[in-house]
Amino acid sequence: MSVQVITRDGEAEYAVLPWAEYQALLREAGRLPFQDRDTTRAPFEHLAALREARGMTPEQVARDVGISPAYLALIERGERQPDDAIRRALARVLGLAGWEPEA
Repeated sequence: MSVQVITRDGEAEYAVLPWAEYQALLREAGRLPFQDRDTTRAPFEHLAALREARGMTPEQVARDVGISPAYLALIERGERQPDDAIRRALARVLGLAGWEPEA
């Protein structure tokens, strides 16, 4: 493995390695490399963080969207993919653009 170590004040601060080696490390750690991820889930990958950043509880969002808090939890964990109506409602409730279905 070819790694470049960048130091600051005599202490190692960063490690730089070739992209292919980085991807191999991710695979060994059980994480998929970025390019291998399912991009259809990307808009919902950080749904819980978006909700929390807006100071909303799961119960608030679920109620405003018209789904149960349990179903919202499944969506936030990536275990369920919401239909277009729920996607539009999530976008409206969270004040986000770009989650609308393509025409």
